[in-house]
Amino acid sequence: MLLCFSSSHRTAEFDLLERLERHAPAVTAALAEQHGIVAGSVVLATCNRFEAYLDVDAQPLAADATADRVIETVAAASGIDAGLLRSSSAVYSDDAVAEHLFSVSSGLESVVVGEGEIAGQVRRALQAARTSGTVTGNLERVFQVASRTSRGVKNQTGIMTAGRSMVRLALELAESRISDWAAVRVLLVGTGKYAGASLAALRERGVVDVQVFSPTGRAAKFALSHDVVPVESDDLLEALGSADLVVTCSAVTDHVITRALLADAIAAPDAAARRLVIDLGLPRNVDPAVAELRDVELLDLETISIHAPVEELNAAADARELVGAAAAEFAAQNAEQAVTPALVALRTHVFGILDAEIARARSRGDSTEQTEAALRHLAGVLLHTPSVRARELARNGEAQTFVDATSALFGVEVEDAPRPQTLRAVDDETAAS
Repeated sequence: MLLCFSSSHRTAEFDLLERLERHAPAVTAALAEQHGIVAGSVVLATCNRFEAYLDVDAQPLAADATADRVIETVAAASGIDAGLLRSSSAVYSDDAVAEHLFSVSSGLESVVVGEGEIAGQVRRALQAARTSGTVTGNLERVFQVASRTSRGVKNQTGIMTAGRSMVRLALELAESRISDWAAVRVLLVGTGKYAGASLAALRERGVVDVQVFSPTGRAAKFALSHDVVPVESDDLLEALGSADLVVTCSAVTDHVITRALLADAIAAPDAAARRLVIDLGLPRNVDPAVAELRDVELLDLETISIHAPVEELNAAADARELVGAAAAEFAAQNAEQAVTPALVALRTHVFGILDAEIARARSRGDSTEQTEAALRHLAGVLLHTPSVRARELARNGEAQTFVDATSALFGVEVEDAPRPQTLRAVDDETAAS
């Protein structure tokens, strides 16, 4: 059974993700030592997500217990409280693992939706697992399909450019309000890849005066690598007051800029006369009520989307449709495997009888090569329809029906009975967020 432990920007604070990423080698080693539970693993560790994809020796009904064991192992190896990990993660099992991985590798779960770096990170995670010898056939297959899916999404949709296009479109809308970009004082809120894309777009238009604030305390690091001025929490009010343009693109879930905060900033004696606030955060980084303040104009994603080309708005939906189709086909192929033992048993039974009859005919001198070939062909033809029906039943979740029919009609007992494949997440509420 496949299982995935996932902690990402959607479920956890960045400090926790940093700790998990830092302890990735120790976690990988600890998971490999869980003999009898973990048959193989692939660990994906980036600045925005930490995920362990596992091939575990457990039945679906035991998924919760296995997930707890995995979380405890990760907690012990990383030095993070197990309870904190549980509340900051999601665990997927069975076919839900494939759908999640396909979505991740296609950039649909990234801070900047559609960012292309994640596909390479997924491939490198698989290669690292190959090198360490922790990949199983099940993991190899799901990761290979994930790579094909992400390539299909990239080639067939505009998802890889849609996120950054929103930055471009927002600044195009802002051009009617800004006459001289070189004179604009900008406060950038956020330090992720979206912030990097926003800063690059601003500089393309000639912006030179940029300060950066991070709700998670990363401003200094970002400022150093991007040659801008960092703003600490104590100086945020002053920075807001002096800025002509505020661009927010943080992954935090609470409003970074509230109506009260901006009102206080505007009231400062040396505050800018007017300001434009562009909120690219999802969820919103800016309280919509700031638009009620005098001399403040707010452009949020909802407003920007009204002006977006239809193909850009549809890019994520198209990508999710492709991911969903790939996940459904992967689940169907998994389901087909459930009837393989029964098909093998039936084929062995039929050809066993045929071989015995041919042997008797040979002993009487009544057999020719042409007759034997014709009989074997006939047996294959007769088995074709049951094979097709078996796979159809399996894809519809009725594999056991074929197994029971094979036993009832031919007396064939199947040693490896199929188990149902389900699409589910252990923590459904968190997984859906």
